[in-house]
Amino acid sequence: MADLRSNFVGIKSPNPFWLASAPPTDKEYNVVRAFKAGWGGVVWKTLGEDPHIVNVNGPRYGAIHSGDRRLLGLNNIELITDRPLQTNLDEIKRVKRDWPDRAMVVSLMVPCEEPNWAAILKRVEETDCDGVELNFGCPHGMSERGMGSAVGQVPEYIEMVARWCKAHTRMPVIVKLTPNITDVRKPARAARKGGADAVSLINTINSIMSVNLDSFAPEPTIDGKGTHGGYCGPAVKPIALSMVSEIARDAETKGMPISGIGGITTWRDALEFILLGAGTAQVCTAAMTYGFKIVEEMTSGLENWMDERGFQHLDELVGKAVPNVTDWQYLNLNYIAKAQIDQDKCIQCGRCYAACEDTSHQAISNAPKNGKRHFEVIDAECVACNLCVEVCPVEQCITMVQMTKGTDPRTGKKIDPKYANWTTHPNNPAAKVAAE
Repeated sequence: MADLRSNFVGIKSPNPFWLASAPPTDKEYNVVRAFKAGWGGVVWKTLGEDPHIVNVNGPRYGAIHSGDRRLLGLNNIELITDRPLQTNLDEIKRVKRDWPDRAMVVSLMVPCEEPNWAAILKRVEETDCDGVELNFGCPHGMSERGMGSAVGQVPEYIEMVARWCKAHTRMPVIVKLTPNITDVRKPARAARKGGADAVSLINTINSIMSVNLDSFAPEPTIDGKGTHGGYCGPAVKPIALSMVSEIARDAETKGMPISGIGGITTWRDALEFILLGAGTAQVCTAAMTYGFKIVEEMTSGLENWMDERGFQHLDELVGKAVPNVTDWQYLNLNYIAKAQIDQDKCIQCGRCYAACEDTSHQAISNAPKNGKRHFEVIDAECVACNLCVEVCPVEQCITMVQMTKGTDPRTGKKIDPKYANWTTHPNNPAAKVAAE
């Protein structure tokens, strides 16, 4: 059977599935129940200094749902823990004592001054937890106080605080990055320069989820007013995957341990993060939606997948997809494919035709056949954009088929089996100059 044990910067856990710093990890009761359910580790909800934070006593969440009421995205305006610091520290110590085989990482956020970080690190270290995560990501509430994403958006601050923390603790230091920045590689580079052991990402995306059309206020609404908050859930996963991959393949951060976060709901989601370089997969929204027991499906699903493919250890998978992530200019421009409709599976709904005819390349015909609706790809017009595949309601009804020889009926050009990209293309002015 596949071995799911994880050793992330010296932090050991029986599996790579951790609960992210959030309401599910705010107290001993929750964390113990999570460990009993099978979670490999937790990042305790962000601690701050006393006097402790005051949260709103009203709605804290807004949501986007699919047509079948499935939760796609969650917005929250909750701040860091509003429980006394010592209460949290006492509970962390007890939980770690009772569950020594589970990863216990503590999220921290204090004012951007060295004595503040030194003081809280000393107290956290006494709990015997396994590491700390510096919360440089929260986009609401705390950022207005000069913390959270206000720090995470300034690489120089990240480097400075990471350096302070490494000087004041023996514990591994993980820097949690904000996605609310143009180039996520820059804060990651700063974290590495500051001596951080790893990065985790992404934190929530700054957002206003919706506006109530009766009260004309953003939701969630507190006494007639709303504010921006942090956006998470399945809808943010593509953004998170891209940012994780950027750090994994950047020359200055390549090889830096990554804890992946962002819309992870199933073992497949987690595996995608692992293949793009993440050593652990942190989960929040899915646990808040379905409960702690989802980890059972995550562990069994990943184990079965690894067994079926002959992978024995998690380390074999970390970063396996990174070499296949490239820049657009290096994509093979000689690769030719065409859409193909499986007529036995087609239900003649016409979605592919409507999408292609109205918004793409008019590459699907709708001429009836034997008195019935019939849709067929016109190879001479198909550019292989794949839109028809994505709008088709029947899985595997439309597929993309590569052409390896002959002539492309759209361009009339002979198919060249050799690899060629934009850097060598005759339409590229830079390529022409280089040739001359």
